[in-house]
Amino acid sequence: MCLLTRRRKGRPLIASIVLSQIEAVDVEISVVLGRSVLPMQQLLRMGRGAVIPLDASERDEVWILANNHPVARGEIEIRDDRIAITVTRTADIYDFMAGAA
Repeated sequence: MCLLTRRRKGRPLIASIVLSQIEAVDVEISVVLGRSVLPMQQLLRMGRGAVIPLDASERDEVWILANNHPVARGEIEIRDDRIAITVTRTADIYDFMAGAA
């Protein structure tokens, strides 16, 4: 019997093997709150307690990145003294590349 005709959980066996391999891959998730452009001189003078102004306001959506690629937009929430992100929509890579907030 061929691997494509054998079945596991309703899928061809080969599809189940590939899916299990994909599911085992780790993906780094990061969140971009905002952006800033600073002169190198200002950056070099920064020390502890320095504040970097961002191009975003408190209610702006954040960018959610998977392995440094934009995949979604989201909103910041505070849950039990922890920061969480609620996904609000898929990302538009062209907006991300253009620096849209």
